[in-house]
Amino acid sequence: MARIGSYSQTANPAWSDKAFRSGNNIAKQMTLQGTINRTFLLTMALFLSAAFAWSRYFNGPGVNGLLVLGLIAGLILAVITIFVPKVAPFTSVPYALAEGLVVGSVSAMYEDLYGGITMQAALLTFGVLLMMLLLYKTGVIKVTKKFRIGVICATGAILLAYLATLVMRLFGVHDVLYMHNSGPIGIVISVGIVIVAALNLALDFDLIERGVKRNAPRHMEWYGAFGLMVTLVWLYLEILRLIAKLRR
Repeated sequence: MARIGSYSQTANPAWSDKAFRSGNNIAKQMTLQGTINRTFLLTMALFLSAAFAWSRYFNGPGVNGLLVLGLIAGLILAVITIFVPKVAPFTSVPYALAEGLVVGSVSAMYEDLYGGITMQAALLTFGVLLMMLLLYKTGVIKVTKKFRIGVICATGAILLAYLATLVMRLFGVHDVLYMHNSGPIGIVISVGIVIVAALNLALDFDLIERGVKRNAPRHMEWYGAFGLMVTLVWLYLEILRLIAKLRR
């Protein structure tokens, strides 16, 4: 939901020149270095929170409560940030902490089943990030209006498929769409989802670059970092699921 909400705005009037305008005060304008710094801070917050959840899983009473807390808090904070970007400086760090609980809990569960899987997923996620950044900066991938709409539609379709799977499970129907299947079809679907998640990184880079060029207000540094964090968490979890399917 956070992914669709964040990037549906990049293709509509909400992201017009007016949305990026901050006036002539250079001290209050968005910068690339500022966005990088905010992204680093959010990454550290997520890592610390994930490490706490990881420790609780292997050395404590369990992580079910932390996982539910992270899911609910993360969703609420993401929705607030998406619809009110000005609050990003205040919601981004709590969001990263909430997502850290989710990432740490889920990672520990997978690690308990498949030793070494979390390191593989983390390295692949970092590799995909670098690859997408290189493709974007060299112009191999250009974020046009059609590209943006295509990625948003694909992301929306994935969300609807996951929601449909969840509803069907509530009624006792399991994996009709092969979303969680470890066979060839399930693996191909997971590969497709990972590709769509990776393409969302290009939308993040484009959002940040346009914000800097248009002298967006300073809070957009936090918003850009928040959007990048949403994508990276989704990408990591999908890569983790894909590796688990392959290991099974």
